[in-house]
Amino acid sequence: MNNKKKTRTVVRFLILAVLFGAIIFTIYSSITKEKVEVLQVGDEAPDFELVDLNGEKHRLSEYKGQGIFLNFWGTWCEPCKREFPIIDRQYHEYKEKGVQVLAVNIAESDFAVQNYIDSKGLTFPVVIDKEKSVMEAYNINPLPTTFLVSPEGKIEKIITGEMNETMIKQYMEQITPDEL
Repeated sequence: MNNKKKTRTVVRFLILAVLFGAIIFTIYSSITKEKVEVLQVGDEAPDFELVDLNGEKHRLSEYKGQGIFLNFWGTWCEPCKREFPIIDRQYHEYKEKGVQVLAVNIAESDFAVQNYIDSKGLTFPVVIDKEKSVMEAYNINPLPTTFLVSPEGKIEKIITGEMNETMIKQYMEQITPDEL
């Protein structure tokens, strides 16, 4: 009988210790967790500044008044490879109408990105998010992900996955500034 009491006491203690550990872990996790809110349509697009391969700075807020086709990509991303020539073609159609393309590469080397751009003959601005801070601010997952940003700086639409020519054209039309 004495042995059963000891065993029961040990089991109860272990259960309480595990529960206490779980509570402490939960509290610690919620305190130290980064507070990254998921962006939604209608939200203000978070401002950022990144550098392109020519050393020029691109700040999102500097494009205010223009529609921004903000595309997150990687050189290894197969859908990105297929949609980039289309985005470049549509960029030439819409840049005079006030639509800017800004392609944000996720933390790859300048060499890899430059080779990729050269091989595709891309003409729109490409910047590299070396620290992945913009990727985190925009909660990017998966690639490609594109944000349509209105001339007022608001998120109009969030597209995850590959787009075809019709879609890209419609999206650029959607963020074209109204003519005065």
